[in-house]
Amino acid sequence: MLGEHRTSPASASVAVQARSQLLWILLQRMVRRFAVEECVRRTRRLDVLINCAAAAPAEAFLEMTAEAWELALRVNVRAVALAMAAAAREMTRNGGGRIVYVTSAAARMALPHYAAYAATKAAVDSLTRSAAVALAKQGIRVNSISPGMMDTPLQVRTEETFCRLEGRSDLERFRAERTARIPLDRRTTPEEMAEAVVWLAADAPDYMTAERLNVSGGLDKD
Repeated sequence: MLGEHRTSPASASVAVQARSQLLWILLQRMVRRFAVEECVRRTRRLDVLINCAAAAPAEAFLEMTAEAWELALRVNVRAVALAMAAAAREMTRNGGGRIVYVTSAAARMALPHYAAYAATKAAVDSLTRSAAVALAKQGIRVNSISPGMMDTPLQVRTEETFCRLEGRSDLERFRAERTARIPLDRRTTPEEMAEAVVWLAADAPDYMTAERLNVSGGLDKD
C-alpha cells in the first residue's frame, strides 16, 4: 500500500528493548526513592545500609549471553551503586552513617562459568573503595564483607549448574570436592555472616573504611 510504513522485526526488537530499558530505569528510581523515604518515615532517620544484591547467572564461558550480563550488571552493580547514593544523601543530612556492601570471594577467583557474577562483584569491591573516599568527610564509613561458600538456595542452584556444565553427574561428590577447598573444611552459615555484618554496621572502629572483610574460612586469602 502506497505510503504504508513498515517496521522491520529488528527495528521492532530494538524499540521494545529501549522501552523496557526506560521502564526499568524509572522503576529503579522509584524503588530507591520510596525505600529510603519509607525507612525515614518509619524510623525518623537512616543510619545503616546493607547493600546485598545478587543476580548470579551461570553459563558456559563460550556461550555467554547479553541477557545474563545485563541482569548481573543491573542488579549487582547499578542497583547497589544508586541505592548507596540515595541512602548516603540521607545519611549526610544526619551527620554520618555506615554502608556495608556484600561482595564475594568470586571477585578474586577464576570462575569461567560465573564470569558475569564474578566481574560484577569485583565492581562492588571498586564501588566500596570509591564510596569510602567520596563519603569520608560526610562521616559515612563504607566497607564490604566477602562471604565464603554458604548453602543458600542461590548457591545450591549455582552448583547444580556448575556440575552440569562440567559434565559431572554426582552432585554430592562435586559439592564435597568444592567444600574440601576451604581450609576450615566446612561451609559458612547465614548466622556467621549476620554477625560480621552487624559488627561492620555497629561496632567496627570509626577509623575503618574502604576495607574488605573476608569471612570465608580461608577460601579468600587476599
